[in-house]
Amino acid sequence: MPPAKVVVIGGGVVGENAIEMAVGMGADVTVLDRSGDALDRLAKRFGTNLRTVHSNAATTWDFVTDADLVVGAVLIPGAKAPKIVTEEMVEAMRKGSVLVDVAIDQGGCMETSRATTHAAPTFLVHDVVHYCVANMPGAVPRTSTYALNNETLPFAVALANKGAKAALAADEHLRNGLNVANGKITDLAVAEALGYDYVAPLDALA
Repeated sequence: MPPAKVVVIGGGVVGENAIEMAVGMGADVTVLDRSGDALDRLAKRFGTNLRTVHSNAATTWDFVTDADLVVGAVLIPGAKAPKIVTEEMVEAMRKGSVLVDVAIDQGGCMETSRATTHAAPTFLVHDVVHYCVANMPGAVPRTSTYALNNETLPFAVALANKGAKAALAADEHLRNGLNVANGKITDLAVAEALGYDYVAPLDALA
């Protein structure tokens, strides 16, 4: 049998891990992304095991409609996910194909997506299986909790030892997670999505 055709939309952290799993299973894997830097990085890591394609309306249609599995891994921090996969694309896919919308927590990047639960994870649209579970790491709660704690504990310690203002001023990465300070929106994507003025975090903290 020929290998399954897997298409990953988005070459960020989620997309890269999806690619790693699909390549490891011997699939025919394609990643779509608009960032040349992201595609170059992934091409260097996976070599000939991965097909890298610049994402536009034409390439998305061609690869999505021919896929056995599509993983939507598009994320715009602080903003609603853009609808990359249209219902027309879903209707043109083969029956029994699968869509996994990892961006469902941000509204989903597929027009036919709606949030599901671990108890009832899938549904059909045009005979295409949709898996759109919100909070997917909840499927492995113990493992995901350890992973989350390992990443967030240093920030919690810094906040406890230095206080919020000093810890945020000293750490750019912690500051990048700040959304609101002193009544001002300090995340550009959130400000644009909600129609508020944006204030730089350091200015809001001053």
